[in-house]
Amino acid sequence: MRLTTKGRFAVTAMIDLALRENSGPVALAAISQRQQISLSYLEQLFGKLRRHELVESTRGPGGGYSLGRKSDEITVADIIVAVDEPIDATGCGGKENCMGEDTGKCITHELWTALNAKMIEYLDSVSLKKLVDDQVAKGVVIEDAPIKRAISSTPVVKPIRITAPNSVFALGNSFAKQ
Repeated sequence: MRLTTKGRFAVTAMIDLALRENSGPVALAAISQRQQISLSYLEQLFGKLRRHELVESTRGPGGGYSLGRKSDEITVADIIVAVDEPIDATGCGGKENCMGEDTGKCITHELWTALNAKMIEYLDSVSLKKLVDDQVAKGVVIEDAPIKRAISSTPVVKPIRITAPNSVFALGNSFAKQ
């Protein structure tokens, strides 16, 4: 079994998101910048995570992603399965035809099948909350960045100066003066 970048990046991004879950929705661009993961790749991963209800999206200014469930209810196995990462050490993909269609399974098939079960069991026992707690225990500092708003909370008062005629009669008078 080989865990590809898809699974690794999904778990890394989910830890980043969970670390900041109390600050409101987290923009994928911010995760991309902090974790050095391509933004377009994150968009693909988060589309799959959203379809599996592991994350929720918020649109508009100040939008982004937040956890779809509590971090202690999300396991590493949930994340890896959501992004279509195969967790399989067998050469046949669990189809029991390692040696070919006619021959059947190889002599080590049960070994790799048992390893698959242990891997899934372990990944299912590790919660996202545990991974976040491990990061906090290591001293990871979560910056409190202010949420940038596209619309100001205080109105901007500027005097309005109208230089154009405000009626048909004023328009006519402006031509008569020329």
